[in-house]
Formats: sequence, structure tokens, C-alpha cells
Amino acid sequence: MAKKTRSAVIKRKTTETDISGKLLIDGTGKTDIDTGIGFLDHMLTLFAFHGLFDLTIKAKGDLKVDSHHTNEDVAICLGKAFKEALGDCKGIKRYGSKEVPMDLAAAKVMIDIGGRYAFLWKMPPYGNTFPSEGYNIEEGKDFLDTFAKSANINLHIEIYSGEDTHHVLEASFKALGIALDEATQIDVRRKGVPSTKGTID
Repeated sequence: MAKKTRSAVIKRKTTETDISGKLLIDGTGKTDIDTGIGFLDHMLTLFAFHGLFDLTIKAKGDLKVDSHHTNEDVAICLGKAFKEALGDCKGIKRYGSKEVPMDLAAAKVMIDIGGRYAFLWKMPPYGNTFPSEGYNIEEGKDFLDTFAKSANINLHIEIYSGEDTHHVLEASFKALGIALDEATQIDVRRKGVPSTKGTID
């Protein structure tokens, strides 16, 4: 019996953004990403590379206004793509976690693909997290929150250290990719949905 391809086509068009692309969960980390937000492109490339997802995203947004709409809509698309690609979630491990250091920054990501949305962000109250390449911590946090909501998963992120925005977010996106790879892997011992309810919505 042929192995099911866990993939999804990305398509979203509004008055604010026009986004297209494709996700393959069981990939090799190949990417082709152009959102118009250079720093976000970098983070998504790291996410897919370390998660071994093949990811293509092309986005055109109203960046002349600001980056918010594009940032949020790309997160919506990516979250929905994972949800679609996972389908009924049969056989997946469901849980994943990873701690990643990045120079003087460090982040821990924990995931539950259990059919419920929750987002927790814990970060010490640094006063020196300046924007990196025009992208700030709040934009990164909003992206991750929107991704979790659209994928309908639990996503907990704890920042241990680091005042540099680039390194804090880089550690977070790398850890997210690795943890999500773990959670979406197939456990050959699991014959059905990894929930005592028998379903993951």
C-alpha cells in the first residue's frame, strides 16, 4: 500500500494579501519563501529546514501600510496547511518538545496536536529587545500565536535568556520546527488517532 502524502496547497487572497504555496510534511527541508518581509523569510526558512518540511510560500501584501496583515495572513496559511496535511492525525506522535540555544539566547518549545488551541509565551521582561531588520518580538509572538490558532494546537514557548530579538526569535522558530517534526512523526505502534476520545478535531 502506497504511503499517503501529507501535503497541502496554500492559497489565500484578500483585499490585503495574496498568498500561495505548498507544504510537504515529510520533506527534506527544501524552501522557496518570499513574503516581502525579509526577516520572516529567514525565520520560516530556518523553521522548515530544521523541521525537514518542504515549504513554498509566495506572498504579496500591503506592506506600504505595515507588515501586520502579511505577517498574520502567512501564519494563518501555514497553520491551516499543517492542519489540512495532517488530516485525521492517525498514527502521529502528537507531542513534541525542543530546547534550542542561539548564542546568548535560548528557547524551549512544547507542542500538543490535540485539536485544541492554546498559546503560552513566557519571556523575562527585557528592556533591550530592539527590532531586528524591522521585525520585532511582538510581531514574532503574533505570528506564532496565529499559527497555533490556525493549526488548532497547543503551543508553549519559553524564552530562557537573550536580549537580542534576532536570536530570541531564531531560537524559537528553530525549536518550533524540530518540535513540530517530532509531533507529526508516525509512530508505527499507533494504529489509530492518538487520543482516548478517538478523534482529533
